[in-house]
Amino acid sequence: MKLPLINTSYKIPIKYHFIFWGGYFILNFIRWGSYFNDYWYSIKSNLVEFPLHIIIVYFNIYYLFPNFILKKKYYMFFLYFISSLIVLYFVRTGFNYLLVSEKIWPEAEGIQEAFTFNHVIAVVLGEIYVIAFASTIKLMLDWMYEKNRVDSLQAMQLKTELQFLKAQIQPHFFFNTLNNLYALTLTDNKQASDVVLKLSKIMEYILYDAKEPKVKLLKEIKHIQNYIDLEKLRYDDKLIVEFTIQGAINNQKVPPLLFLSFIENCFKHGSKENENLEILIAFELTPNNLLRFSVSNNYNPAVKQTKKHGIGNKNLERRLELLFKNKYTLSKVRKDDKYMVDLTIQL
Repeated sequence: MKLPLINTSYKIPIKYHFIFWGGYFILNFIRWGSYFNDYWYSIKSNLVEFPLHIIIVYFNIYYLFPNFILKKKYYMFFLYFISSLIVLYFVRTGFNYLLVSEKIWPEAEGIQEAFTFNHVIAVVLGEIYVIAFASTIKLMLDWMYEKNRVDSLQAMQLKTELQFLKAQIQPHFFFNTLNNLYALTLTDNKQASDVVLKLSKIMEYILYDAKEPKVKLLKEIKHIQNYIDLEKLRYDDKLIVEFTIQGAINNQKVPPLLFLSFIENCFKHGSKENENLEILIAFELTPNNLLRFSVSNNYNPAVKQTKKHGIGNKNLERRLELLFKNKYTLSKVRKDDKYMVDLTIQL
């Protein structure tokens, strides 16, 4: 994640400017007052110098940095920076001489004259120190602000993508279910009312419960059971489903519609026509809060699959990446006439 050197769009509240400069002024006042044992001199010199500190600091942070450093105009930056230090040296030295003391450099031993090499270096280094100190604080605040902004954008993007993926599930699921209902009404109208009732329960779950980030695992399993019951009406006695649950799952929660795509695939690609369709579904919660979901179905390897691949599997795998990152494992195995899926997630 690359963060900008200075984020000029981030405005520090004005009160914090006053707090910073007020605290820095008090620190300097006490420091130089105790150094010279002359607090009257310290307050006069700081009152003269601090407005100049503030001007050159803000000139650098809010003008030179954004206009030259960020635009990689380094030569221009150093030209303006050195020029501002030269101007400040003359202004500060003149004000100190006129308003504070004719002893321009009282901390120096021996000769205390202005415009000497040592005096110029001392003043310039002092100003660079102030600029560096204030700029460091500004950079740190910019980094924190930008990091929070990027984190918020990533979280918002993640949430938006998850909502989009979840929205894809709903029309995909209803499309398959309505096809099942249509097939049933062509052959047995008496069972159509049962299908509508089951479908209404499924719609209620998707439209209301599935809006939440997480739902109770028992509710998700009940939703799967409703879907299987709906398919049983179509398959009659040719459908054999074994459903097992192990572990204390009563209070566990999972993202909604997480397992349904695998169940749907059992019916889409499993054995058809005169063969029985055997589906084994298992949920197991381990003591260390790992939820293992497994499902397998029989199929005829000799029969070529002609159905188009839907969005279900890709959708689900993308959701798993977004929701669990590296805290899940997913395996899909074809062995003989069995297709097996094993999913483990950390709750």
